[in-house]
Parts: sequence; structure tokens; C-alpha cells
Amino acid sequence: MKTVARDIMDTGFHTISPQTPISEAVKIFKQASGKEGRRIFGMMVLDDSGKLVGMLSMYDILLFMRPKHVHIWGKMDDIDLAGIIDRSCEKAKSIRVGDIMSQEIVTIGPNTHKFMILDIMIKQHIRRLPVVENDKILGIVYISDLFYDVLDRFTDVRPPG
Repeated sequence: MKTVARDIMDTGFHTISPQTPISEAVKIFKQASGKEGRRIFGMMVLDDSGKLVGMLSMYDILLFMRPKHVHIWGKMDDIDLAGIIDRSCEKAKSIRVGDIMSQEIVTIGPNTHKFMILDIMIKQHIRRLPVVENDKILGIVYISDLFYDVLDRFTDVRPPG
């Protein structure tokens, strides 16, 4: 029975450097998604010594690209949306992963129970948790893997008697 992080973590995770330009990071996300057969929405950020220094998610990238005054768009008829998107993409070329990554990293140990993992993910709105032991990254638990692990339990349950 899968009960702890070690049992459900993905050991084939992807990492990225804080020095990587955002435009390159987007390409890395696309390439990783193509190889995995599932879409990758976040990566661990490692410095040159291999130390975990942050997390970069699609949310971080989209939040950076979102125009500041998006809340008033509904009142404006003359907005050039294509131009706004092009300007955001151009602006992103000079920004590095380290400039927009999440630096407050929550990690778990390999023996963390899956319901503790679930509790952390729900309370802190986290979709992926690095599994770390003695400063070494062992894997990552994605909320989708946790969800499907729980779903498997529903379908494996046999009625009593």
C-alpha cells in the first residue's frame, strides 16, 4: 500500500537554473511536457551547486506576463490585445527564472504520510512538493499523482463480507 512520499513521488523530475531566461524556460517546459507524455507545470530551481533555491510554475510566468491594469479592460474598447501579448513576450526575454520564481520552498521528507502531504498542499495551495532528505532531492510529489493514488484506493475498495 502506498502511504508515504517515497511510494508516490516522481523521481524523473525536471530542474532549471535561476539564470535561465524566461523565454528559454517556456521552451524547457514545452520540451519536458512532450517527453513525459503529460504536461509539466512546475520545476525545481537549482543553483550551480545543485541546491534547491526555488520553484518555477506556470502561474509564476503567467503572473509576470499579466498586464498591471487588467482589471479595467472591460471598460476599454480600444485595447490591442495582440500588441499587449507581444510586448509581454518581448519583456520576458530579459527576465530570468530567479527574478520571478517562488523562493519560499516547502519540502517534505520521504517518509511523510500522504495525508500529511495532502494537508500541506491544500492549506498552502501547493501543487508540487520536493521530497528531500539530507539536502538531497529524491523526487517530487505532484498533487495530480496524489489525487490519482487516492482515486485508485476508491476503485480498489471491496465491500465488506
